[in-house]
Amino acid sequence: MHSAEEIIGQMNGPTDSDKELIKHAYDYAAEAHKDHKRYSGDPYMIHTAAVGYKLAEMGMGPRTISAGILHDTIEDTEVTSEDIKNEFSEEILFLVEGVTKLSSVRYYGTDRHNESLRKLFVATSQDIRVLIIKLVDRLHNLETLHFIPEKKQLRIARETLEIYVPVAHRLGMGKLRKELEDLAFPYVYPDEAKRVQESLSSRFGNAKEMLERERKVLQKKLADAGLYEFQTSYRVKGLYSLYNKLKRKEWDIDVIYDLMAMRVVVDSEADCYRTLGIVHELWRPLPKRVKDYIAFPKPNGYQSLHTAVTTQNGVILEIQIRTKVMHREAEFGVASHVFYKPATASDKAGKPSMFSSLIPSLFKPFSRRSAKLEEKLEETAATPHYKKIPQWISEIGQTYNTESDKPTSDFLADAESDFFSNRIFVFTPTGDVVDLPMGATPIDFAYAIHSEVGDRTAGARVNRKHVSLSTALSNGDIVEIETRKSARPSRKWLETTKTSLARKRIKHALDHPEE
Repeated sequence: MHSAEEIIGQMNGPTDSDKELIKHAYDYAAEAHKDHKRYSGDPYMIHTAAVGYKLAEMGMGPRTISAGILHDTIEDTEVTSEDIKNEFSEEILFLVEGVTKLSSVRYYGTDRHNESLRKLFVATSQDIRVLIIKLVDRLHNLETLHFIPEKKQLRIARETLEIYVPVAHRLGMGKLRKELEDLAFPYVYPDEAKRVQESLSSRFGNAKEMLERERKVLQKKLADAGLYEFQTSYRVKGLYSLYNKLKRKEWDIDVIYDLMAMRVVVDSEADCYRTLGIVHELWRPLPKRVKDYIAFPKPNGYQSLHTAVTTQNGVILEIQIRTKVMHREAEFGVASHVFYKPATASDKAGKPSMFSSLIPSLFKPFSRRSAKLEEKLEETAATPHYKKIPQWISEIGQTYNTESDKPTSDFLADAESDFFSNRIFVFTPTGDVVDLPMGATPIDFAYAIHSEVGDRTAGARVNRKHVSLSTALSNGDIVEIETRKSARPSRKWLETTKTSLARKRIKHALDHPEE
């Protein structure tokens, strides 16, 4: 079991008051759970301490870590909400209660699955740290899933794949997503998991020995070229990710080129491109397999250079090249920017990353946010990160914040278009980034900027050329919206818009033409 000192040891420069808070939360939780056992027979505190440790490891702040340690006290012990408020703070109580509410999120088939997603978004729209704690709580529960009854195993594993994995992916939390899906996969699809493992073993045997050998070759080549400040690591593709790709490739493992990957982490963006050149001098690149996610990041903020190469030993490797900042973002996604993590000297030295440039546009308060929510945020916010809720979560949470607002079928349709669909990045003329679903039009873009801009849209230019308002935007487009006071939304716009926000505003304008 992790001790309070071990949790504190994972924190980034904690103050004396931070350490005192963690120790108090730890001792308080230990006393509350003293008579409780896990299914394994171990003390229950093993779980809550593990959650606190993982949160500290991710770079979370002291209040988030404390809430993680205390997250089961209200639900599972005699501790009340008033007790948490008096012993700690309203902020920590807010987080603990938020995680407690998410305990009702379950997978029980389509309709109740939709309702679970709705509850998750509503809770998260108030403070995204609630979701982070819940994801880490779920991760540790999966690590010990073999101890619990078989029927419950399947339910927990399924809701992980259906609910929590897509959310972690959308937040850019690659490390957590991979761990969640690989732990849940064998419980939901045992036969398929076995088949994937057998395919991988027959193809490579001991892949780690092979990867270690090739890593040493690459390290020597980089050093010979005068590049010394780098870190290398390798991985074999996750079983669940491989399973999904094998299904698309008719189970032909020979046509999958990212089975084994080697990662090179360097100091600067310039070193990324220099490393790419060195790799291509060393090993022959495969045609059409070079991907520049630094210039054009993935919609969840992921940045790296990718190339697939064939080594002298006939091994096909995917090489991923990124900076330290990009690596932290790839591992922890939104959490690497939104939460408590003091910048290091090396972070400050480099230029801002693409992901950090998204923060103002994705996380700033919008005028369409309700006054009631603003008041709640002001009341509970001890630090600015309370307002840093991704725009898409905030909008879904506010739109569906009561069970009577809309049926869950409408919620699912909106979630699929706004959240689970593939995403693109487009830019305003001043370089601000707007995150939209694939197939979005200038109308969607206009409403993402502001409802007034959308309502007054008269025309659009994409990459300086006039286009129709029904034009599907592409990743990297620069979009300008032309407005006119007399312009009004048209019913035809509903046929081509992709976002629920745009459709909602258009319908409102059509129903209230005099406003």
